[in-house]
Formats: sequence, C-alpha cells, structure tokens
Amino acid sequence: MVARQLDAVRKAVAAVAQRAGRSASEVTLVAVSKGSTLAAIREAYASGHRDFGENRAEELHSKAAQLPADIRWHFIGSLQTRQVRVARPHTYLLHSLDRDRLISKWSADPPPPPALVQVNIAAEPQKHGVVPGETGSLLERARAAGIRCVGLMTMPPLVGDPEDNRRWFKALADLRAELRPDFPGLTHLSMGMTDDYEVAIEEGATMIRVGRAIFGEPGSPARTD
Repeated sequence: MVARQLDAVRKAVAAVAQRAGRSASEVTLVAVSKGSTLAAIREAYASGHRDFGENRAEELHSKAAQLPADIRWHFIGSLQTRQVRVARPHTYLLHSLDRDRLISKWSADPPPPPALVQVNIAAEPQKHGVVPGETGSLLERARAAGIRCVGLMTMPPLVGDPEDNRRWFKALADLRAELRPDFPGLTHLSMGMTDDYEVAIEEGATMIRVGRAIFGEPGSPARTD
C-alpha cells in the first residue's frame, strides 16, 4: 500500500510541476515517516525513495540505526536544544532553525549539517519560527556561527481550502527573493504538505513534506506492525 500511495504522490507532483512550467526534478518529496513502522519505511525505500522526514529526535535515532545508511533524514519538527546531540548525527537537513539557542547548539561541533530557517510566515502566536522581518538577522547570526542555510521553511495556517494558503506560499517565495542578494545560498523553499502541496509547488516549493498521503492516517495499516 505504501508503494502504491507513494507512486500516486510522485505522479501528482510531476503533473502539477508540468502544469506550473517546472520540472518534477526541481521538487524534493520528503516522505514524512514520523509514527510509521520500519516496514512501511522499507517499502518506500524499496520503491527507490531516499528522503524521509522525522520530528522527534529519539524516534529518528532509533530508525536511523535500523534502516539503510543512504537514507537522507530531514528533521522537520521543532528541535529542543537538549535533543540536538541525538538528532544531529543522523540529520541530512534541518528544516527548523528558528532561534539563537538552536544556532549555538547546532553549530557547536563543526561542520554542522545544513539548515533551513523556519519562518512563521503568518505570524501565528502558537507557531514556531522567526517572523519574516527578523529572518535576515537570524540568517546573519547563523552564517556567523558557521551554519550553511540553504533555504526557508514554513508551516502556514490550517485552512479548509488549500487555495487559502497560496498567499502564504507566495509570501515565503517573495521573502526568499528579497533575501537572496545578501544570502545567495537560499535555494530551497520547504512548504506544502498532504493537503496543499500542489498549491505550494505552483508557488515555487522545492521541497514538500508529505506524510498522510503516503503512509496513511496514524493508526492505519500502513503505520502499524
């Protein structure tokens, strides 16, 4: 079932990319495997997939020890500074750099894995991330600490209609364009999940984070032993 659903998402990504005048190769599909079983991840791996996303340090550590070494693990959740030592050795890309204490911990043992700066694009008080107007200064501090920031990430508001998030995806793309003269390494936009990744791709996403459409709802057969 996982392989079939993964293939369906890949085909949808290719179709929307073509519709937007882009190549599917421009979009990295991060299969969000948090809460999924090793068997489910192995099925996706056997289908040729290598980019997986986790949001808990201990779960990432456990899975990485039991799964193939060529998996590219994306840490996509808010990372507590005390968990950096657990997550960092396995992390290919951190999607959630958002504060000075995390900069300090992530850069403690050079060279640190690259990172995306998490932007609270809609300035929601309950969400993690730096507000848009402070993104540049955070990037400066990360660069000074030796962290290679390769893009921006956002989690827009929860909405009923994916079109309602188009404005926020466009706002993140505009912010990257504004910052790139000073930070030319900002090549990636990590935005879009199961319900709205097609809109995100149309607005320039280079990474989408899709879990439910691949692995099913938590507690479904794809996520249980």
